[in-house]
Amino acid sequence: MIEARTTGHGTNRAARLMARLAVLAAVGSLVVLGLAIGEGSLAVVLGGFLGIVLCAAGVWWFVAHRGAMRLFGALVAIAAPVGVLVLYAREGLWLTALILALCWSVALACARSALRRSRPPRPTPSVPATPPARPVLIMNPKSGGGKVGRFGLVEKAEALGARVVLLDPSAHADVAALAREAVAEGADLLGVAGGDGTQALVAAVAAEHDLPFLVISAGTRNHFAMDLGLDRNDPARCLAALTDGEELRVDLGDVDGRPFVNTVSFGVYADVVQRPEYRDDKAGTALALMPDLLLGDGVRRLDARIDGTELTDQQALLVSNNPYISPDELSGGGRRPRLDDGELGVLGIRVEDAAQAADLAVRGSQSSGLTVLSAHRVHVTSGAEEIPVAVDGEALRMPTPVVCTLRPLALRVLVPRDRPGVVAPTPPVRWRRIFDLAFGRTVPDGGGDAGPGPSPKG
Repeated sequence: MIEARTTGHGTNRAARLMARLAVLAAVGSLVVLGLAIGEGSLAVVLGGFLGIVLCAAGVWWFVAHRGAMRLFGALVAIAAPVGVLVLYAREGLWLTALILALCWSVALACARSALRRSRPPRPTPSVPATPPARPVLIMNPKSGGGKVGRFGLVEKAEALGARVVLLDPSAHADVAALAREAVAEGADLLGVAGGDGTQALVAAVAAEHDLPFLVISAGTRNHFAMDLGLDRNDPARCLAALTDGEELRVDLGDVDGRPFVNTVSFGVYADVVQRPEYRDDKAGTALALMPDLLLGDGVRRLDARIDGTELTDQQALLVSNNPYISPDELSGGGRRPRLDDGELGVLGIRVEDAAQAADLAVRGSQSSGLTVLSAHRVHVTSGAEEIPVAVDGEALRMPTPVVCTLRPLALRVLVPRDRPGVVAPTPPVRWRRIFDLAFGRTVPDGGGDAGPGPSPKG
């Protein structure tokens, strides 16, 4: 979650300046391209474009097929970028490629800076928190490869006055029941050291009893902790909230009565995580199953009603608790700029051949194979009465239709005042907006989001 830094007319003047610099750098790229035609600038552009297309097609053949076609796809995916490098070296195009890349990098950097300045992030409302008198923390010693033990979280939490419930790795534990038991015994704060799935179950109990909830980033990825600005490299720093914290109100997702703090996945990914071997061999399991899930007998198509929009025949559907800043970054370090906007983010994917895979690689979020929406309610259906669902990474099966909603501002989250992960997310570049900033429409003062959010498309 992010804090506002600057607002007002000064911000808008700076945004216009950065937008004009972005346009100037982009025009500079075109000028360099035009002037350097004799030096092979067109070969640089066309070679790079062809390399991207062939690499994406190769990856599709590798993922969606077996046998000789998979081997062919792997060779194409590797040979395409290597071939581009050989072309540049053989034709002496390194300098031209470097200048074009530099101009375009400057253009993108200035464009992103302009968007940040034109729409300064709203501060997340927070209130000073009274230190809890009877905090109870549930810790999973296996989570994150053993972070609980490695960072001494039990000892550090107990030294701060918390009661720790340590889960038994050899037995299944009903963490929601443990949380309710702690509330019945007088706990005035609930917390979890574990992954997003465990966080969500205990968070729902905290929300039910209007108690503050403490996130300790001891999971493997901890997207929820990242978007709260918590330190994922040192989960012990989260414990500082017990003595010097502040409280945020955030949304809590709901999928057929089960809470989620990050995402709910349907389709290909949900099918893969159902397999028991997935936990021990993620890549191998996915590669073994993908041909059937994408093109073979295991193909599953999903239909969804997203508020008033119908989405049909999707291979994968992802619903998030508040939209991510950009679907292009979702699989990596992408962030949700806010967790309190009261909207679900929705991402639908349909890629059925190498041409569509190449289109997705080249055009990103503008590709016809990708649909980006935001909504308040999502109904997901399929030809089956029951479908696999991955809720915050946990493999489940649910009867159709599956309904996803949000409980706005349902969760009180206790966070440390010092959160090193609080950074402004990088907004996606919308060139129409950049030109408007540079030369056109009036830019409203302050107020806006961290960047243009996902919009209906597809």
